[in-house]
Amino acid sequence: MSDATTHTAAMRITLTVWRQPSPDVAGKFETYDVPGVSPDMSFLEMLDVVNERLMHDGKEPIAFDHDCREGICGSCGFMINGQAHGPERATATCQLHMRKFRDGDHLTIEPWRAAGFPLVKDLIVDRSSFDRIIESGGYIGVGTGGAPDGNLIPIPKPVADASMDAAACIGCGACVAACPNGAAQLFTSAKMQHLNLLPQGQAERWDRTIGMVETMETYFGSCTNHRECEAACPKSISIDFIALMNKDYAKAQLKQRRLIGQSFP
Repeated sequence: MSDATTHTAAMRITLTVWRQPSPDVAGKFETYDVPGVSPDMSFLEMLDVVNERLMHDGKEPIAFDHDCREGICGSCGFMINGQAHGPERATATCQLHMRKFRDGDHLTIEPWRAAGFPLVKDLIVDRSSFDRIIESGGYIGVGTGGAPDGNLIPIPKPVADASMDAAACIGCGACVAACPNGAAQLFTSAKMQHLNLLPQGQAERWDRTIGMVETMETYFGSCTNHRECEAACPKSISIDFIALMNKDYAKAQLKQRRLIGQSFP
């Protein structure tokens, strides 16, 4: 969708929303007329207005995830006219403003559609599968004690920059929702490589890699390089991290085979 022109007056939007009270009850789309939409509203503020009107009429409000509303926490996110987080690149749903749309637009919103994200209610899905991936290796084990000198381990700036680029992932799930295969390689590789690239992450690098990749594969599909994940990511995480993850996984498997061979000749 092209950028909307500057609005000086309130807009009227037609909103079609997926409503489903629980996973075991069939869902359906419901359509609402939404007048008086300010171009300066964020998308979530527009939904707040819709919910206020629904509650005023004694109806159930639309359930959706949100928290910081600053594009940091990754809680928000759903499909807007078939696009994860909507039409604006590198933007989370909470950062998307209604001036991106035009007066009279018809917007269809629905939850992330992926087997790894079971639906909870309306636009809310269960993303705890991401937590299982992090638990399997997305951390560094360190001893307790006094904080080490910040300059104790020199880190080349390109390495530090790449690690920080990966760490920008907010875990919203847009990459999975946008992928035709429902794959989570972009999320997993970002959470893995921001540790694997650093000196502090080397001790557990290979165990981390195997643990996170194999946990990922129990929940999500396989990557076939559609690159939709990169396009949908609100933080513009590069698919280069997927290539680094695949390389590390191949090395980790080789090292594991060698270790087994040494232990059981």
